[in-house]
Amino acid sequence: MIIPAFDFIDGEVVRLYQGNYSNKKKYDIHLRSCLEEYQLKGVKNIHLVDLDGAKNSCNRQLEFFKKILSCTTIPIQIGGGIRTEEDISKLLNLGIEKVVIGSSVIKNKNEVKKWFEIYGADKIVLALDVYIDSNNNKEVYIHGWKKKSKITLEEIIEYFSPNGLKHVLCTDISKDGTLLGPNIKLYKELSNSFKNIKFQASGGVGKLEDIISLKKTGVDSVIIGRSLLEKKIRIEEALQCWQNE
Repeated sequence: MIIPAFDFIDGEVVRLYQGNYSNKKKYDIHLRSCLEEYQLKGVKNIHLVDLDGAKNSCNRQLEFFKKILSCTTIPIQIGGGIRTEEDISKLLNLGIEKVVIGSSVIKNKNEVKKWFEIYGADKIVLALDVYIDSNNNKEVYIHGWKKKSKITLEEIIEYFSPNGLKHVLCTDISKDGTLLGPNIKLYKELSNSFKNIKFQASGGVGKLEDIISLKKTGVDSVIIGRSLLEKKIRIEEALQCWQNE
């Protein structure tokens, strides 16, 4: 599945380079028209990131997301500073399909386990941002990639697997926003090691060949942000490419 991604600050579509809030680019996009086009062309899922909420949970853009949901029937997953059961309930009550959990996966593991019990594994996506060292250790970073957790991606997956973990969004930090190509080796390893997990690959997609390569790794979905926003790839090309491979 191809999943277009939009990141928001104060209701505006932006992209941060390598997660840096001081290095952001704004995009002049009419979101309603864009979502209508995506729906007509067959997009099955949208990924949204609340960068305001990620920075400060008091600034969550709930009213803005409510408007987005009112103008599309495409299932939407949202991430960005989701730290409490209340955060999840508010988003799901708005009509969000899935919540994307990042830093809490590391900081509040027991709490996240409870969320699996309350909401079910289909409603939760674990977002694991990794830096891969020279020994191929996939170290998870949190707080917008500022802090190393000293826990590996594999350890997290194994920890939550007894809870029925299904969805993992994995980003190679070194690739995100670069358009320089995804880490094919990483996704091939993950798909082979954890066959019950539906992996969402994120980071580095800059051309159609990247989509073909990712499909071959066995991942369930590819999240595409910057290359769609900057029209390096057209959505119909991306969808066709995924379907034909």
